[in-house]
Amino acid sequence: WYHYNLTRHAAEALLLSNGQDGSYLLRKSNEREDLYSLSVRGKDSVKHFHVEYTGTSFKFGFNEFCSLKELVMHFANQPLIGSETGTLIVLKHPYPHQVEEPSIYESVRVHTAMQTGRTENDLVPNAPSLGTKEGYLIKQGKIVKNWKTRWFTLHRNELKYFKDQTATEPIRALDLTECSAVQFDYSQERVNCFCLVFPLRTYYLCAKTGIEADEWIKILRWKLSQIRKQVEQRSAPLNS
Repeated sequence: WYHYNLTRHAAEALLLSNGQDGSYLLRKSNEREDLYSLSVRGKDSVKHFHVEYTGTSFKFGFNEFCSLKELVMHFANQPLIGSETGTLIVLKHPYPHQVEEPSIYESVRVHTAMQTGRTENDLVPNAPSLGTKEGYLIKQGKIVKNWKTRWFTLHRNELKYFKDQTATEPIRALDLTECSAVQFDYSQERVNCFCLVFPLRTYYLCAKTGIEADEWIKILRWKLSQIRKQVEQRSAPLNS
């Protein structure tokens, strides 16, 4: 279940599309040469944890292992991980590096002679990130300014909130392409608050801890930066 140079993006796609709750894999981190990443699927999102290689041992959380075998034995015997945000995840199913796939191919009957005039230079790969996050946040009401706990999920460019984690239909889905800013907010009487600025409304949200609020802000800001990049890429040919 060591997937070598699998990217974070590919690990999320793999575990979300083909894994299950508790599926996990180990890969090289995209950040530094001495880091590995343990990617674990929760219910509907993938969490990533650093494993550091010192040259003589592997560090994971507060534990240090002299060999890779010791590290693997640890995962097998003590599969519960608790993150800084209080999320508990159980490692249940190692995701194999090699998966047998059926060899089913169809023969080509038509390869059209239609010509577009496009060349190899026009074939620019582009795909939205699969960065995801979910969790409970306390949200301020629009008209009555009371605070209610809601379950939030972040997938692609949508931030949805539900009455609770068991609800199947969201109360609302916020399109992040319309969001202009995400920032800490100190105007409320509560702590660990941040806000999302939309044209017609500013949403005020509070997390249980400062670390969790910071996590939400970081991933939401990253989403906005990716949205801006996509807009710039689409408009570039028009400006040139």
